[in-house]
Amino acid sequence: MVHKCLILFVVVLSGALQVLGQSADSLIYAEGRILNAATKEPVTARVTYQSLPYGNRVGTLNANAYSFPLFDNEKYSLIVEAPGFTTAKFLIDPSEANGNKVLKDIELSTNANGSNKHTVGNVMRLDNVIFQVGKSKLNEDSYSELDVVVNMMKENPTMVIQLEGHTDYLGDAKENLKLSQARVDAVKSYIVSKNVNKGRIKTKAFGGTQPLSRDDTPEAHRLNRRVELRILQN
Repeated sequence: MVHKCLILFVVVLSGALQVLGQSADSLIYAEGRILNAATKEPVTARVTYQSLPYGNRVGTLNANAYSFPLFDNEKYSLIVEAPGFTTAKFLIDPSEANGNKVLKDIELSTNANGSNKHTVGNVMRLDNVIFQVGKSKLNEDSYSELDVVVNMMKENPTMVIQLEGHTDYLGDAKENLKLSQARVDAVKSYIVSKNVNKGRIKTKAFGGTQPLSRDDTPEAHRLNRRVELRILQN
């Protein structure tokens, strides 16, 4: 009886390993380089990828190339951002794979006329704006990124922006909405303190209603807690 159980266990284990092997072999990867469209030189950019349609899987990286797996043959959105270049958005479709790879080099174009103008409707995620957990007090590490926003607004004196606050979806919805409003108010106060007219800065709070990911992981919750800047007028 013991021998029969052992043989059965080996057979089942062998089958499981075979399935895992097939899964690994059939996994498709998205890969490509980030290039300057004019010079074809590598560009270090922030690459954000997110599975569609629900955003169950999301990730970011900073590099001049990217590689990530397309789990469950899902399509992914790809956003590539670099200072001085126009933001590029793409759809990665596993049906376009050659073998087990979807190869797509991303060529970034410089902003028109080399200016610092930003397109109305564009949304910038302020990834380095950091708050104390559960509070609206800005961490000092946030100042350098907010100073970039200040300079952008001073270089574009007709620009009007909207600061949009997001929390993760955990906890009480009303408290999350209140916290997200307090956080964008804190960001606005900092920018106004640098001699930017407060009338040029609108705010909007979303609480946890617009998560980037619904994964129940610390990384996903961190990505969901964010402040975004939308260009309303330029």
